[in-house]
Amino acid sequence: MTTAPPRPDSPYQSYVYAYPHKTAYRPLPDRPPLRELWAGEPQHALSLYLHVPFCEVRCGFCNLFTRIGSPAGLTTAYLDALERQAGAVREALDAGARFALAAFGGGTPTYLTAGELERLCDIAERRMGADLRAVPLSVEASPATSTADRLEVLAARGTTRLSLGVQSFDDTEARSAVRPQKRAEVEAALGRIRAAGFPVLNIDLIYGIDGQTEASWLRSLDAALAWQPEELYLYPLYVRPLTGLARRGEQEGPAAWDARRLALYRSGRDHLLAHGYQQVSMRMFRRAASPQAGASEYACQTDGMVGLGCGARSYTSRLHYSFDYAVNATEVRGIIDDYVGTADFHRAEVGHWMRDDEPRRRHLVQSLLQAEGMPLADYRARFGRSPAEDFPAELADLAERGWLATDDPEHLRLSPEGLAHSDAAGPMLFSPGVRALMTAYEAK
Repeated sequence: MTTAPPRPDSPYQSYVYAYPHKTAYRPLPDRPPLRELWAGEPQHALSLYLHVPFCEVRCGFCNLFTRIGSPAGLTTAYLDALERQAGAVREALDAGARFALAAFGGGTPTYLTAGELERLCDIAERRMGADLRAVPLSVEASPATSTADRLEVLAARGTTRLSLGVQSFDDTEARSAVRPQKRAEVEAALGRIRAAGFPVLNIDLIYGIDGQTEASWLRSLDAALAWQPEELYLYPLYVRPLTGLARRGEQEGPAAWDARRLALYRSGRDHLLAHGYQQVSMRMFRRAASPQAGASEYACQTDGMVGLGCGARSYTSRLHYSFDYAVNATEVRGIIDDYVGTADFHRAEVGHWMRDDEPRRRHLVQSLLQAEGMPLADYRARFGRSPAEDFPAELADLAERGWLATDDPEHLRLSPEGLAHSDAAGPMLFSPGVRALMTAYEAK
């Protein structure tokens, strides 16, 4: 693996899960009131996201906003702040606002104790008004924190999708990724999760780990398939600044690593397709006929996301906003301390205004990166023009590379090769302004 910037022709430019990326956010000088931001926004089917910024360990590849462990009283203080924020946000929404999706992410939400998870659910329900038993609720977990008492709480409170970060069933690969876990612990956690009866189990796996071969990759996939998960996410390994793997230094040339990741992706994709899974995106695979009981990547395409917690984003049609972001442990602790000490959550602090063609770019990016693509009629109905009229140069570039499918004139869709290159295709659609902000961002 390598810590150098990606080569210009690398298939792995940037993992695109939201547009614009958070590194394009900046402090908002006017700190707009939330009530003004949400006034007039559609609020009949909002998404709710609660962020828990704690983990028991930080994996070598992780650049998420999270801290390791928590001093006595910090999780309680964090939930107190989350409750204050929920009260302020609920005041900014219409009285009739309703939630259609909910998710707890992190960090690791199951870092919280069973009692703290009860309180987290109470904040979502009693403070925000989300009916967790009536809407899809997705929760992220790790093997070490998937204890029976925590899972019992989550199942009883209506969790429909439990996503377990496994990354590899191979102990040697887990150590190489600086993820201290044993396969026996993973298998035991999966047994407890299945016993709890969640409708959807998702297992996250990573390819491109140092020393990983096609044979070891397929063994991990088969170990996951033995549990018949409703969903599998296959993530290419990225080595980000300030992470443990970045500090380790270069282990493999960038061209060789790109080739190995692409080969592992293809073998993993083909293996899952042969075992009855359908490809939803470059990363997501769903078992045929499984319940679609969780928020997928596609949920982030729409506006109307309400995020609570110091690492959560919120999306209105005009502004995407959050709090400050960091990876460095000292910076993360400082941001969490500031969040915990905040009394007034009625204003947006950091964000990006969605001006000019940004809403159309966002819709295109996050629709096109789905395997089913985008109905051209839907885009025209929403924006009054076609994607080819709005982004002729970008789409021509994708077509020239062979990354656009040509078999359906009614849909804009990536070809199989385009889907394999999603992490290069997505960034090609970023606006010049967003690119400039991301380039100027100083990691901390």
